[in-house]
Amino acid sequence: MNNKRNLSLLSDFYEFTMANGYFNNGMKDTVAIFDAFYRNNPDGGGYSIFAGLNDIIDYVKNLSFSASDIEYLRKEGNFSEDFLEYLKDFKFTGDIWAYPEGSVIFPNEPIVTVKAPIIECSILETYLLLSMNFNSLIATKTSRIVKAAGNRLVMEFGARRAQGADASLTGARAAYIAGAPVTSNTLSAKTYGFKPAGTMAHSWIQAFDSEYEAFKTYALSYPENCILLIDTYDTINSGLPNAMRIFKEILEPRGLSGGVRIDSGDLAYLSKEIRKILDENGFKDAKIVASNSLDEFKIISLLNQGAEIDSFGIGERLITSKSDPVFGGVYKLVGIYDDDKLISKIKVSENVEKITTPGFKNVYRLYDKKTGKAEADYISLREEEMDDSKPLVIFDPLFTWKMKKMDNYKARLMQEKIFENGKLIYEEPSLDEIAKYCKSELDSMWEEVKRFDTPHNYYVDLSQDLWNLKQNLILEAKKGI
Repeated sequence: MNNKRNLSLLSDFYEFTMANGYFNNGMKDTVAIFDAFYRNNPDGGGYSIFAGLNDIIDYVKNLSFSASDIEYLRKEGNFSEDFLEYLKDFKFTGDIWAYPEGSVIFPNEPIVTVKAPIIECSILETYLLLSMNFNSLIATKTSRIVKAAGNRLVMEFGARRAQGADASLTGARAAYIAGAPVTSNTLSAKTYGFKPAGTMAHSWIQAFDSEYEAFKTYALSYPENCILLIDTYDTINSGLPNAMRIFKEILEPRGLSGGVRIDSGDLAYLSKEIRKILDENGFKDAKIVASNSLDEFKIISLLNQGAEIDSFGIGERLITSKSDPVFGGVYKLVGIYDDDKLISKIKVSENVEKITTPGFKNVYRLYDKKTGKAEADYISLREEEMDDSKPLVIFDPLFTWKMKKMDNYKARLMQEKIFENGKLIYEEPSLDEIAKYCKSELDSMWEEVKRFDTPHNYYVDLSQDLWNLKQNLILEAKKGI
């Protein structure tokens, strides 16, 4: 999608002023390493879902500056002509590693790592983060909603409440990855190749002389997908009787069954009454669909009240992640090369959670061989060897006396190489494959990690060598203060 328009200037302006500064101070070829990670799970959850890699790939593949881009920068007056000449032939030449889309991810581990000349690293920052942040936010929210819904279908209905056209398109894709296989967004369904769906608006019913005529016309047009919106006038006393009349007159002679949708009122009470009346009248196969500003918290409440709902249409609270709408991913310098020697870098802060983890790193997920469940993530320096045939002692990076011995485990390297010397070497999976992988990732997590209330704190630990490097750099940064 992104290769149809030039997004190369979609970057914070200081990325270009810094790039100009690097260029004019002889650092054009200085290679750096940046990590993209996040600090907290949305909604106080125990995990997140990574999405947006496809947009990052498209952006990097097509990253170049047009004559009009360069002329715009020239008019801003902050850039040397030599730098602007450099941009004429600009392309990404470095390496990128990333978790596969659909991966379960945790705070403070490098999800995407970029190794490239520092100018290229800088220009990538904004788009890489906006893609990771938004798509991961929506995938994570959807995952929570799907979990709350149990085995009931979740449909993404958020296009009209999304924060712009791009959000509506990519948000529906992110929702698909995390378990919402249907969208109301026709263009997103066409673009990404999955199923669109919709029933009717209240305006359809109002447009006819009677609710019955509106239902009848719709049922004759779409007998095999007949979900009738029954809350325009009176859900129980008008909408439902008219719907059952249509089921009897039009659908049953064709061997078909239909359903009803409720979009207002007390959904728990109404759904129970509707189910009771449908069953009493012989329509046990008729489905009940609910919508109206739902999210995981409202769904849990409804189901705890015994609501009889077969599927949910989720709009604004999914596509905007309304309860916690900022993912908070960041992109930090963790190393810079002096010739061929890597000099690890750290950001130190009075706020402990903002202290970065330095160096060029690997992330391994450690699975218990007996249960197949993920037990911890282990971050090490790239030069360290991981041998999962040997016991491993892991420890909490902050409370180092908290230790655990792993001795019957399998270690999986989480990042895969996406670009090498500027060339895409990663074979992108299909959207269905990503969604299937996401489900398998969630299945590998203990339920305690996925629960909504006080989820288990999943362990993300550092190797001893990486922990030592981090502590030494903190002490070095504090010298002389």
